[in-house]
Amino acid sequence: FAGIGASASFGYAIGGQGVTTIEKYPFSSDANAADVGDLALGISAAATSASSTHGYAAGGSTSTNIIQKFPFAVDENATDIADLLGIMNAGAGQQSSENGYSSGGSDGPGTPFNIIQKFPFATDANATDVGDLTQARTFVTGQSSSTHGYSSAGYSHPLNLSTIDKFPFSSDANATDVGDITFTNYGGGGHSSANNGYHSGGYGPSNRIYKFPFAVDENATDIADLTVARQRLSGSSSSASGYSAGGTPGGDVIDKFPFSVNANSTDVGDLTQSRLDLRGTQG
Repeated sequence: FAGIGASASFGYAIGGQGVTTIEKYPFSSDANAADVGDLALGISAAATSASSTHGYAAGGSTSTNIIQKFPFAVDENATDIADLLGIMNAGAGQQSSENGYSSGGSDGPGTPFNIIQKFPFATDANATDVGDLTQARTFVTGQSSSTHGYSSAGYSHPLNLSTIDKFPFSSDANATDVGDITFTNYGGGGHSSANNGYHSGGYGPSNRIYKFPFAVDENATDIADLTVARQRLSGSSSSASGYSAGGTPGGDVIDKFPFSVNANSTDVGDLTQSRLDLRGTQG
């Protein structure tokens, strides 16, 4: 499905605090990232998603509601194509084959939301409200199966959360609580294989990689570690591996861990810039 699998050749690291850069790194070899463009508006902690042809960054920072789009076929800057319902910072991004999603997040003052928003890939159009998460939360992490979007963990003052929510792509509906990650957590990176969702890093503990199945509703298990304990990082996914890039500390490291076995990450390259609150996708 869109953005995951054999068609995805690169991972992308998008924005971050004080950064407008879009970087990409190859899945075919272990290598450093290259600067391939800039956002139309510099943002951090956007909700990111991918169609088969473009990457998307929705909202971010504490003052914007725009949806930005950039192409995979050529290295170009992003353009402002549409809007979310309102300012949305640190929401989770998901994608079906037809739509991008932004779930959760917070407004400028930091009030968390439970809204699930959807926008189409076929046309440049504003997002619509299509459902609610079971908990209002920000710094939530997103994963996608071929049929459902997942929102894991997050923060709702004063609590770190562990909930894994699931919502369908086939209809507009509220999410259901289908499990928990092993520890309460927020600010992690999200990854998706064909069969499992993954959550890496985040606040508490910050070096862990968690895995949960798509086929059944179950709690996540702690399966491996990152090379550097860190929070507020980006996640991307090839057909074979998950990638965790940036964050704090260790703000330029690109880690890779396999989907075929439960094994620790390896350091496979560096971003061009150290930063936190960047977000990732693949294409």
